[in-house]
Amino acid sequence: MEEIKKKDIRALTREQLREFFVSNGDKAFRGNQVYEWLWQKAAYSFDVMTNLSKETREMLEANFVINHIKVDQMQRSSDGTIKNAVRLHDDLIVESVLIPTKSRTTACVSSQVGCSLDCRFCATSRLKRMRNLNPDEIYDQVVAIDNESRLYFDRPLSNIVFMGMGEPLMNYNNVLKAIDKITSSEGLGMSPKRITVSTSGVPKLIRKMADDEVKFKLAVSLHSAVDEIRTSIMPFNAKFTLSDLRDSLQYWYNKTKSRITYEYVVWEGINDTQKDVDALVEFCRFAPSKVNLIEYNPIDDGEFRQASNAAIDRYVNSLERNNIVVTVRRSRGKDIDAACGQLANKS
Repeated sequence: MEEIKKKDIRALTREQLREFFVSNGDKAFRGNQVYEWLWQKAAYSFDVMTNLSKETREMLEANFVINHIKVDQMQRSSDGTIKNAVRLHDDLIVESVLIPTKSRTTACVSSQVGCSLDCRFCATSRLKRMRNLNPDEIYDQVVAIDNESRLYFDRPLSNIVFMGMGEPLMNYNNVLKAIDKITSSEGLGMSPKRITVSTSGVPKLIRKMADDEVKFKLAVSLHSAVDEIRTSIMPFNAKFTLSDLRDSLQYWYNKTKSRITYEYVVWEGINDTQKDVDALVEFCRFAPSKVNLIEYNPIDDGEFRQASNAAIDRYVNSLERNNIVVTVRRSRGKDIDAACGQLANKS
């Protein structure tokens, strides 16, 4: 029972840590030392805090826990992609992925255990949302992948995408706190321009991000610019319609002047006609944007099938003709279920 009463020390601010030491008859600067161990050095136990006395470490141990993640299983794909099954302090599991290319390594991190939304083509959406991740649990995923990047690819992590399990905007406060730590000089010191938050589109929270003057990039998991089609594959679109989404993205662009990226999978018989292409072109017109056409990764039941190359070419040609930046993104890590839409704790 004693363990339950201990507070997670990483829930404390630097100031609260300083106050803890003062109230226990020590110097305030001890709080600074501990804070540095927790965030810059990503300490996973009090024992490693070697510039603190044994008595001080025992006092911390008696009062606090560090709810550090554990990488339960690491799988390596034939293309170099690494998938981590991450065990949280309450034994729930999430997954995160390291995606290497010649010039960069990208961490794809999770923000929820399961997902709040119901996209029919995504394996994660079939898992019940158990809870939101805390800022330190998101941070730990990044630290683990940074370590793997240095170990296996001899370079630090260069980019982060919030495209793992969960809808990041449904865990808004914790995601922003994690990014704040990741980008802070007191944390990992990464540039926010190297971080992309991908959302299925929650208009109210996209507006909030703009009002909060965030500096990271925004990607929207769109997949159709026709309301009926989008609702059929992403049922929550009935509540957050394309019109509302577009208004919020217009607001985002006006406030931030930051280009919007659309993630878009083309499926056979669902969104592979010229009408679908024209709707996407029209949707993109209001602000500078980029479309990532993503290869579909099957999740076993065969309802969704990758569209033909001719359909992909139709999209590429129309978008380029209308001066919209487009890339075709081939999936990585499919052989270990680490590709987009496949994260479902099958490891």
